[in-house]
Amino acid sequence: MLIPAAVDLYVGNPDWQIFAISAFSVAGLALATIFATQAPPPPPSSRLAFLVVNALWLTLSLVGALPLYMSSLDISFIEALFEGVSGATTTGSTVLVGLDDLPPGLLLWRSILQWMGGVGVIALGVFILPYLNIGGFSFFRIESSDIEDRPFARFSTFSVSILMIYTALTALCALFYVMGGMSVFDAVNHSMTTLATAGFSTHDASFGHFADQPMLLWTAIVFMIIGGLPFTVLVLFAFRGQTEAARDPQITLFLCLIAGAAFAVTIWLIVYQDWSFFRALTHALFNIVSIITTTGYASDDYTSWGPFAVVLFFAATWLGGCSGSTSGGTKPYRFLILWQLLRTGLQRLLFPKIVTPIRYGGRLVSTDMQAAVLLFVSTSLVLWIVLSVALAALGLDLVTALSGSLTALMNVGPAFGPIIGPAGNFGALSDGALLVLIFGMLLGRLEILTVLVLFSPLFWRR
Repeated sequence: MLIPAAVDLYVGNPDWQIFAISAFSVAGLALATIFATQAPPPPPSSRLAFLVVNALWLTLSLVGALPLYMSSLDISFIEALFEGVSGATTTGSTVLVGLDDLPPGLLLWRSILQWMGGVGVIALGVFILPYLNIGGFSFFRIESSDIEDRPFARFSTFSVSILMIYTALTALCALFYVMGGMSVFDAVNHSMTTLATAGFSTHDASFGHFADQPMLLWTAIVFMIIGGLPFTVLVLFAFRGQTEAARDPQITLFLCLIAGAAFAVTIWLIVYQDWSFFRALTHALFNIVSIITTTGYASDDYTSWGPFAVVLFFAATWLGGCSGSTSGGTKPYRFLILWQLLRTGLQRLLFPKIVTPIRYGGRLVSTDMQAAVLLFVSTSLVLWIVLSVALAALGLDLVTALSGSLTALMNVGPAFGPIIGPAGNFGALSDGALLVLIFGMLLGRLEILTVLVLFSPLFWRR
């Protein structure tokens, strides 16, 4: 918080006092908590991990909302909390308007919040979720079979490497943005939210503000894709030279989904919207990558591109980037396992006694992992319906309710329709609707089951 405080102090904006007060207040509370909990920590366990993960994201969201609520924005606490949760979960939905004229400290704080949330998401997917047997099924887990038993030892070994790569890529992205014509301030902010696949922008029009600068769009495309790749693969490649890590099957599917969807939208724009090939390819690829990686940038209002494009973007909202990346969504590895489960189920209808193992990358997938995949997908569908009904009960129309709940669960950002689509924002929603979406964003970021387990009576029994 002292960083945006210094920026606002430099430009003479009085909000620097808010950031300074928030910084020292949070620091004081944190120090008091440290001194009050000097006993030896409890031994690592799955129950402790569930509690810590939920507490960390809720704490980061509340801390992120504090200066926003106290600032000159004049927003309610629920709106500030929504913005904080959207930042911490790298969703990218916003209730703020007039971003082009906001104080630089506030814009920088939103970007920092998403950058911190992005590196937290990497740690969550790489170290914690595999330990909890919920997700994080990456090449790293396949090659390191002891991660489930010693996740914290692996964390201490690889966390510095991951942070170094994350920081270096952010700086490189900012450099390319500056070379493409962005101001230094815009480049710093957008580089943080690009690599975090988060989506906050310094302009109301998002990347539509730079729609006539193709180099900036292509820079964003490259770094959004990098943000959607498993960071364990980047670590193994950068520090150990292990190129075979790139054979992770989810990477192949991830890139194929992007290429296929972008090609289809490009052809649609050329044939039915009469766009030139380069313009169609640039905007189709940019927006498809943005949605699939759950970044949430928009270079144009793609809901005006026609019904085929709208349905394709809606389907892309479900996909997500790779496990161990900064992206949300369902994740490609789950689709790979689901496909094999479907194929095996059809084979057993014809040959009841056939035994067909489920494999991922040549390795057997345990029955626990198969069950976790099915549980995640089925729970996602149920929660999507429940949250949609809740939003509809609060007065939202069908498109807004269905797409709003989906974009929250998948941590994408923009939804569909005139209210919360890429040309709108969430500021018009009631506090009740925002609370529903806050719960949905936290569920989606923590892979749903990590949150729901806290509502089980069994969790609290000794």
